[in-house]
Amino acid sequence: MDQRVIETSPDSLERTVNIALIIFCMGFQTLGTAGISLFMPVIRRDLGFSFTQGGALSATTYAGYALMQIPAGYLADRYGVKRIFFTGVLGSTLLCFSFGLASDYRHAILIQAAAGVFNALIFASGLSLLVIWFKPERRATAMAISIIGIFLGNLIMNSTGPFLAKWFSWRLPFMSFAALGVLAALSYLFCGKVPPRKATGQPVRPMDVLRLFSHRYMWLCGGIQYVRLAVFQGITFWLPSLLIDEKGISLQATGLVIAFRGLMFPPTNIIGGYLSDRLKKPAALIGFSLSMLAITTILIVRTDRLLLLVFFILLNALFLQVYFGPLFALPVERYGAHMVGSLSGFGNFFANLGGITFSFFVGFLKDKTGLFESGFYAISLACILGIVFTVFLEKMRREPSAS
Repeated sequence: MDQRVIETSPDSLERTVNIALIIFCMGFQTLGTAGISLFMPVIRRDLGFSFTQGGALSATTYAGYALMQIPAGYLADRYGVKRIFFTGVLGSTLLCFSFGLASDYRHAILIQAAAGVFNALIFASGLSLLVIWFKPERRATAMAISIIGIFLGNLIMNSTGPFLAKWFSWRLPFMSFAALGVLAALSYLFCGKVPPRKATGQPVRPMDVLRLFSHRYMWLCGGIQYVRLAVFQGITFWLPSLLIDEKGISLQATGLVIAFRGLMFPPTNIIGGYLSDRLKKPAALIGFSLSMLAITTILIVRTDRLLLLVFFILLNALFLQVYFGPLFALPVERYGAHMVGSLSGFGNFFANLGGITFSFFVGFLKDKTGLFESGFYAISLACILGIVFTVFLEKMRREPSAS
């Protein structure tokens, strides 16, 4: 597992164009889930299902996404990132288009189960592509800028989707943005490049990936990843419903709040990656972010005044993804860049278990209690658990690796 990768220095213009194209294509992995979250109240009435079933709809997406994380990372490391990336983008966008045609709950949940598989291909191979285009000392920054693409779909859907839905229906945003995604996938297929690399040593083997499960360091990273997406998905998926159903805010106003919230993710994520690379204190950044999330999550459900509520939502958004890059870079720092796809897939597997759990659990608690308050309290407790994992991870990080 000590394979080394020697990378060339591609032309700066070519590098910039390819990075921009990768980021743009990565935006389509979140397009469908962003639309479902935003239009959940309307979709529930149209297709006729409960809050618990709505949570199951999101959980099903993340089930396929989670189960494919490690296989997708291995496929990208072993068989080529460009091929896997194109397949993921094309499949995800075609399924997003299909969701706009869904006629009932069964149809919708089958589509989202398949979408999770293709979204995993985008994520694992997209991170690998970005790392290839950056120098080794900029890994956290490389992984951090992926957030620009990941939340590009959220921004497009939340800012323009409500207005398209107002004049037509909730189905049109899914179908129109998915058509744009197909064009993006084809553009990358014909225009995208991968810088040549000279690899020494043996290629990544399935046993190398399975061996990661025997490392306590990776289990701690996985625990924090579980908390990361549990917190993010629990808040992001149910926040529109909280604002519309409990706070009495209109769909259009909610869309604007969510769009502004999404605008904060790319710069904070890049700043987080930069600070991690510069200060060399990723664990401190992770712990502080989780502390702020624990506090602001409770304040969101306890506040009814509109301006103060929006302030707490945006403050919460400042810390939701600032530790994304550092958390994904820590395993690469320890085990090597030749396994970046597999390492990222390992971490994101646990992350999506968290997303599955809390997407369903918050909706379940809403049905049982009639309020979102208990679900958001559970999210805050998860943040505290993540802080505990971070303390142990930093202790192990200071010890030499035995692998």
